[in-house]
Formats: sequence, C-alpha cells, structure tokens
Amino acid sequence: MGMEQKKEKRISVALVSLGCAKNLVDSEKMLGALGEAGFVISAEPDGADVVIINTCSFIQAAREESMQVIEEMLRLKKARRVRRVIIAGCLPQRFQERLLSEIPGVDAIAGAFHQEELPELVRRVAGGEAPASARGTYAAPAAVAADTARLRLTPRHYAYLRISEGCDNRCSYCAIPDIRGPLRSKPFEAAVAEARELVADGAKELILIGQDTTLYGADLYGKSRLAELARSLAGIGGVRWLRILYTHPSHYSDEFIGLFSEMPKLCAYVDIPIQHASDKILAAMRRRVTRAQIESLIRKLRERIPGVALRTSIIVGFPGESEADFAELVEFLKAARFDRLGAFAYSREEGTPAGAMAEQVAPEVARERLDALMRMQQEISREANSRFVGKELEVVAEGVAADGALVARSYREAPDVDGVIFVEGPDARKTPAFETGEFFRARIVQAGPYDCRAVAGSEAKKRR
Repeated sequence: MGMEQKKEKRISVALVSLGCAKNLVDSEKMLGALGEAGFVISAEPDGADVVIINTCSFIQAAREESMQVIEEMLRLKKARRVRRVIIAGCLPQRFQERLLSEIPGVDAIAGAFHQEELPELVRRVAGGEAPASARGTYAAPAAVAADTARLRLTPRHYAYLRISEGCDNRCSYCAIPDIRGPLRSKPFEAAVAEARELVADGAKELILIGQDTTLYGADLYGKSRLAELARSLAGIGGVRWLRILYTHPSHYSDEFIGLFSEMPKLCAYVDIPIQHASDKILAAMRRRVTRAQIESLIRKLRERIPGVALRTSIIVGFPGESEADFAELVEFLKAARFDRLGAFAYSREEGTPAGAMAEQVAPEVARERLDALMRMQQEISREANSRFVGKELEVVAEGVAADGALVARSYREAPDVDGVIFVEGPDARKTPAFETGEFFRARIVQAGPYDCRAVAGSEAKKRR
C-alpha cells in the first residue's frame, strides 16, 4: 500500500476590528472574503497563523488604540504564538507604505478599500513572502463597493446597512474625506437588495450608516433619497426596527422629519452631531449651520416626533475656543437637554485646515472642559431617562450580563454607543428567559445617567 498523501493544513486567520460601525462593516466583508476563499476563521488571535487588524485613524486616540493592538499582536508573533501580522483599514489608507518601515515586524498592509484582495495577501505572507502591501491604488474608488456576503460580527438580530461612503462636507477638523474620499452613495436598488440579504440572515433591526446619511443619493440622483429609501426598507417583511445614524443638522428636510410619525418601524431616535453651539466656532469648523438653526431644528424634532430620543456629539477645545465660547456651549446644552451625548477633546489632525490654525487650545484645558461637560450631561441624561420610569416600552433582548441579568435595548438605545436596560422578571426576583433578539414589553422602574432597570411585563411570556 502506498503512503497516504499528507493533507495540507488550512491557514487560520483571526481579525481584530477597531473603530466605528463603518469599519465593522469592512471587517465583516473581510471575514466573508476570507471564509469564501477557504481560510479557517479563528475566534482569537492567539494561535492563529495570520492576524489582521482593521485599524481606525480618525483621531489621535483612535490611532493610539490601533498602535496598542498592533504592538500586542507583534508581541504574540515574537512569542511564536502568531505567525504573521497584517495591518488593514484606515491607518494604512492614511499613511500607506510608511507603516512597513516604521513598524518592524509587520508582514503586510492593506488600505480601507482592499477587502477583496486580502485572501491573496494572506496567502502571500503565510507562504513567507517579504513584507508586502495589497496590490493596487490607495485612492478611493469611484463607486461604493457592495457590502454583500459578509460574515457578520453583530448579534444576528441587528445589522448595519452602509448606504454611502466618504463625505463632501469638509469640516475643518476632519480627515475622513482624505481617508475615505468624497461622498459616494450606494445605488438605491443595491441598498434595498443588501437590506433584504441582511433580513434573510436574521436581522430584525437595520441601522443605516454613512459619513452623512442625510445626503444619501445626492451625488447619484441630484437630491437626497433617504426618505424614499427608508420607506422601501420599512416595507421589507421581517424588519421590526429601522434606525438612522450620522445625520447632519444642515441637511434635514420636512419630508424626512415627517417619516418618524408616519412609519412605526422607524425608531424615534435622532443622531444629530452638532459639534458646538458658538457661531464663531461653528464657522471655524465649517459646519454650515448656526446656533439659531440648530435650536430651530431641535424644536421642530421635538414638536413633530413624539417621544423622540436626541443624541449628539460635541468637540471641546477646538482652536480659538475661548472660555466664553465654552460657556456658551454649556449654556446651550443645559437648555437643549439631549438624551444622549458623546463628547471629545479636539484632536489636531495632520493635513486638516484646523490643524494649521493659530490659537490651539492646550490639551489639558480641553480635557478639563471635557470632564466638566460630561459631569453636567450625566444629570441631564439621568433626568431624560427618569421621564420613562413607570412607562412600558418595547425592548429587544441583547443577551445576559456577567452577573446573570438580562440586557435589553429600547428604541432609545443604539447598540454600543448608548446605555442598556437591565430587565428582571415579573416577580422582580428572576431573570426572564428571553432569547437574544426577542422583542417583548418591559416597564422601566429605575433610571441612571446611562443605564436603566426594568421589569418584564407580567403578560410578556404569553405574548411571545
């Protein structure tokens, strides 16, 4: 009998995804391409043949996080617990070939638009090829690539639907247009087809994302088609919730605002980054909106969308921000009373107009302002959550916490960026046994600045 032919070992690949939801979609595409190419997808980097780090490079803090993870993976490589390390995504997209010489031990790099080339790159480095980069250009493609055939990293019951890529707003502090290119909307029919694919894969909540979702379609059709797209997506059987993130305050229309009262599936949750409230700073940021216009929009949203949850983001310490400008921002936020708020200290980014501005604010001053702002916002958020104590909301089960508590979200909480609701059973002693992704009713009984506590309705199990 002849010797049996030795079976070739399949290459195992692990992926670490950093950054925003848009980066997460890229990671899901990478995993889908690698899986289709026959690689073994490893849940943990330790022990994998190849580790891919999908990096973020939006601000300094994101780059520092990316570098920390890269260094951690290179330590695993040095200990022979990982064979090869590839850096992908926004960091190489922004700095390109510099990374191969500046970070010893990295085996390959791939930019933000090289997902389909990763299988070939993995084979090359796994076979011992010298440090390399994905073949092709680092320029942003003219059209948005399809986000199909993804291996999703989110729980099965919700999925991110990227409807556009890049941005035309050119805010003075932002490097995204240089990294991701100009606005390119996904064709209407393609976006609907991808939504159907996600729903067929089990998604009940579709979360629409882009650098500026309110401008969806303007580049392809001469006007925004976001409202039309939302109506089409709501008509897909199996969709329970629609949620729209990353809307710009200067691009709202009455048609879009009207959708929230017309469409029960559209979560009354408005993510509207304003960044500041001082007209001087807004103009320096190139936000194309004034404080008065923001205030008018907030009034309109609250008047026309019952129970609306408003989320925003703020930058403190922008160049030229005086104590008076910061005081104006604080006064505005006290009056506006956003339900959710994310705040960031200004990050001076190479190549941006703001990076070259005079009157840069000292980092320690920016941090002090950030801390003061977040302390104030905690009480505002607690008050906003307290308005729902005693009320029953539809929630979706997210899983079980380390202490055994059931974790859920309502329309008022977006995944990852907002708090959660911890749910007890109707007898206030047991944790109700709902499956992840299951919708049920729960009554809010306690409110904190971020998280709430609730009791599942006594009829919840009967309604399942």
